[in-house]
Amino acid sequence: MKYLLKKRIIIPILASAIFFSTTAFQNDFFEIAKQLEIFTTMFKELNMNYVDETNPADLMDTAIKSMLEDLDPYTNFMNEQDVEAARINNTGDYTGIGAKIQTLKDKLIVVEPYKDYPADKAGLKAGDEIIKVGNTVVADYKENAGDLLKGTPNTPVEVTFKRQGKTQTATIKRAEVEIKAVPHFSMVDDKTGYIVLSRFSRKAYVETNYALRDLKAQGAKKLILDLRGNPGGLLNEAIHIVNLFVPKGQLVVTTKSKVKKYNRTYLTQREPIDTEIPLIILIDEKSASASEIVSGALQDLDRAVIVGARSFGKGLVQRPKQLTYGTQVKITISRYYTPSGRCIQALDYWNRNEKGEAVKIDQENYHEFKTKNGRKVFDGGGVYPDVPMGTYKTSPITTAIVNNNLIFDYATKYHYSHQIDDINSFKLTSKDFLDFKNYLKSNNFSFETDTEKALKKAFETAKKEELNDDIEIDYNNLISNLEQSKSSIIDENNDFLLKLLTEEIVKRYVYREGLYDYYKMYNPEIKKATEILGNLSTYHNYLQ
Repeated sequence: MKYLLKKRIIIPILASAIFFSTTAFQNDFFEIAKQLEIFTTMFKELNMNYVDETNPADLMDTAIKSMLEDLDPYTNFMNEQDVEAARINNTGDYTGIGAKIQTLKDKLIVVEPYKDYPADKAGLKAGDEIIKVGNTVVADYKENAGDLLKGTPNTPVEVTFKRQGKTQTATIKRAEVEIKAVPHFSMVDDKTGYIVLSRFSRKAYVETNYALRDLKAQGAKKLILDLRGNPGGLLNEAIHIVNLFVPKGQLVVTTKSKVKKYNRTYLTQREPIDTEIPLIILIDEKSASASEIVSGALQDLDRAVIVGARSFGKGLVQRPKQLTYGTQVKITISRYYTPSGRCIQALDYWNRNEKGEAVKIDQENYHEFKTKNGRKVFDGGGVYPDVPMGTYKTSPITTAIVNNNLIFDYATKYHYSHQIDDINSFKLTSKDFLDFKNYLKSNNFSFETDTEKALKKAFETAKKEELNDDIEIDYNNLISNLEQSKSSIIDENNDFLLKLLTEEIVKRYVYREGLYDYYKMYNPEIKKATEILGNLSTYHNYLQ
């Protein structure tokens, strides 16, 4: 009671004091304090009086997530486990078995063992289903079962797993795992270097710097920097990487916020490595955040030719804020702008459609900007490449195939039923695609379209209203036609699905490192980049 009395006295006093300093801030403070008091009172009454037992932590977690859903997908509450996962993502270091793991309800799936790390040395392979860690059954474990694989370096952990229906065990000695920001760099030909930058962790600049110097020492006179699939990361690392190719003191990115201290202008701080080497950046629809800062800045400065598909279009900057009990909240604090002044944010999270979904900014609302040489570039839809290619128009059905792990599972099946002696000559055929379609059927893959849902609802209404039997005949015909249409959509996405299948299968035989070597021979974007760099007049024409 004393606590409530104090609160009721202190809050008005503080609010009154702030009123005399700034009316706007006073209004914000009063509204925040008011809503907090309403919420804490309600939360206490609910947990004390609800008819069934409540879990305060779960209720609060739901309340926080529901509140943040109205903002953007990058403003997130992070519990202690999330904070640790973010640390690993930023540093690339942790102690464990050295494998990418997917946590399911009753098992852990080995998605990708890292070459020469403990899981790989112990014989684990992609597709293995870990059902027991030590004496702990994964299905009975209430927390994140993936944490069971982590621990002190050199300590053993026994895992029980299923492979192709057979149960096996393996003892793995944990080790320090380093996830590289640059997992691969090599020469494409005697004059062209190739660097894959997969994440903007704290080692991104150091590793890219090393790769660039090493390739130049090998004779590289031209360079391809592959940012495809790179979701971003640390903004400062992006600035330092741009700095490898442009002089000191060059504007790279500007951030703008409603909070003055977050309004920043970022210039390059170091001496560059090479401001002349012909450079091509590869991007795709999964290149986001820091990837877009690098590609957008180098495009605006006419320092690189961009090849690939339109980037994701994030355009937002987050900053973690420390909370109590080891938790954090990651808040979107500003938008970023490339040197020409464009913001490449593609989705409007504030003005949503009737379904509550963020909407794409209409192309008619894009604004034109100019690069250093006067080329036209536009805001509002990610970084648009100078040489567009590799764009696949995906559908909800193909997305469902990927999300249901059917690409991954088929690759596992393929790996155990096919021996490939020379991966460099590997190529999937139309016969393989037919086999994949049959695999979908045998695994009862089904996807209900919005059209089917609407028809089903209309048919249920018709039955309640006891309309004639002809409607049922028409309904069944429509559903049959839709099934044929869905099969046609899978055929129309043949190239996209074969690409995903090929990548997943190649990794099974030669790890991710071998996939990059496979790319250098067959990937159309790399071949196009090499072709452009092979004719410097063509290269420079793109920049004029």
